[in-house]
Amino acid sequence: MVTTPLLPSDYLDLVSPLRAGAELRGRIEAVHPETDDAATVVIRPGRGWRGHTAGQYVRIGVDVDGVRLWRAYSITSPTNRQDGRVTITVKAILDGKVSNHLVRRATPGTLIQLDQPTGDFVLPQAKPAKVLYLTAGSGITPVMGMLRDTEFDDVVMVHCAPQPQDVIFRNELHDLVADKKLRLTEVHTDTDGKLDIARLDELVPDWAERETWACGPAGLLDAAEEHWTEHGVQERLHTERFRPSIVVAGDGGGEVTFSATGKTVDADGATPLLDIGEEAGVLMPSGCRMGICFGCITPLKAGAVRDLRTGEITEAEPGVLIQTCVSAAAGPCDIER
Repeated sequence: MVTTPLLPSDYLDLVSPLRAGAELRGRIEAVHPETDDAATVVIRPGRGWRGHTAGQYVRIGVDVDGVRLWRAYSITSPTNRQDGRVTITVKAILDGKVSNHLVRRATPGTLIQLDQPTGDFVLPQAKPAKVLYLTAGSGITPVMGMLRDTEFDDVVMVHCAPQPQDVIFRNELHDLVADKKLRLTEVHTDTDGKLDIARLDELVPDWAERETWACGPAGLLDAAEEHWTEHGVQERLHTERFRPSIVVAGDGGGEVTFSATGKTVDADGATPLLDIGEEAGVLMPSGCRMGICFGCITPLKAGAVRDLRTGEITEAEPGVLIQTCVSAAAGPCDIER
């Protein structure tokens, strides 16, 4: 009666938001610039945090201009960090609401929502004799978590970035090279052009013998998967995609109605409904934005949508749920947002 209409837990959240038993949250304790457009965010997780495996990612909920938005970021801290903090390293992308907020506006003391870490882009329990990390851009982030967590006797990295100053963690990588814990090849795409995957024969002559973890743009990963398959060693390649591989861009498009908010907008057949809704100002739940975490599932009330990964059409019927991050309009449709 004393706390109505709030609950006692609401007041406890004000005093101890990271306590055991509370909704899982984290507190930003520092933001360290890495490059002109990337920063590492140090987070103190609540007591419900169960820990992570190197290479995994975490969904975080951030309030941006009064709207809570969810995104997924790779964890870049080792699993045994003694102060119990975790880090994510974020690269600001063009028109990225959350990434730009975290890199340029986030301040120590800010509370964020957390999910438990997840993902299977991880190292095996049995250490491989030889390891290759093939990365580009922000694809280095999950691999950095691995490098900080586990040492190998023979580790090679090939990393692509436009210019030397764009290489995230560059100083730390070169320290590892100086300590003979890593052999590093940087490909600077502004001067060298995009990496031709066939150059691996020159850069890493024994690449086919190495257990490989690759993360970066879809073009790099597609080329790697084709190359490893052609040489019959596809089982040694492990990839992590920050965006789904688009097989069919979608046909038609149409008018999309967000029935819960009463908004109607025109959409093409290639843009994810998640992006369409956010652009229209509709509150859209999301997480990984690549069809893995199912944080964006939404009822499809009417019409049809196309899965951008497979081209498969899903038509509305009672109880049908769609993943808005990998679904586009396949004609007029109505989704419950």
